Amino acid sequence: MTPATYENILGYQVLAINQYACIGDIMSWIGVGDYCRWLACINPHSYVVAKHDPSFKQALKSADWLIPDGSGIVLASRMLGGVIRERITGSDVFKGVHDRLKHTGGRVFFLGATEDTLSAIRTKMRIEYPNICVAGLYSPPFKPVFSEEDTNAMVAAINSSAPDVLWVGMTSPKQDLWIHANQHRLNVRFAAGVGAVFDFYVGRVKRSHPFFQRLGLEWLPRLLREPRRLWRRMCISAPIFLWDVMREVATQYTTRL
Repeated sequence: MTPATYENILGYQVLAINQYACIGDIMSWIGVGDYCRWLACINPHSYVVAKHDPSFKQALKSADWLIPDGSGIVLASRMLGGVIRERITGSDVFKGVHDRLKHTGGRVFFLGATEDTLSAIRTKMRIEYPNICVAGLYSPPFKPVFSEEDTNAMVAAINSSAPDVLWVGMTSPKQDLWIHANQHRLNVRFAAGVGAVFDFYVGRVKRSHPFFQRLGLEWLPRLLREPRRLWRRMCISAPIFLWDVMREVATQYTTRL
């Protein structure tokens, strides 16, 4: 397995390779791994949330692959003299892993979302990836915090299905905290918290046009469609993140003097 390259962004070791190398690294582990390694996404909003949530901060720092999911992370890398030049999104990883597994075969499990969404995923997977076995689907209770009984039921369903890949489609930080807390209990080789990717995949939430994605402005059409849900990310989290990046740039400059 080719060693991945990481870059320090405000105390987080963020993956500093392109999405194709990232997928290759993940697939190499799926082929030979004997325990669960996992992937999380970092963007300016998750960074700011983690500043006030030590458990979430610890979870992000423990991820085996912490991918630069936001254009703000790419900008921070440039400002700090790093090498990250493109985002890697949860959707990129989701599609990339499936595109590789369709040739080799494999078993995948979907945890999160509603029963209707999971049913739509199964149907679409059968059409697009007939060589991939959907080992299981599980819609957990919609509640802020899972009980021990909830978690045990989810872990049991996953392990009894013996998947190679576990996709967790909850909101962040809920999904990341859950994977981090249960990683040692999961009989899978690879797990990833992919947020809204389940809804993107079946078309229930529309991703921004590739034009906006290429410009690093994927957030803009989504903000216009869902201002009440997303305004905090752009109007509060983004400025806080940028301020912290600028302070780090100033610190590095002062240190070099």
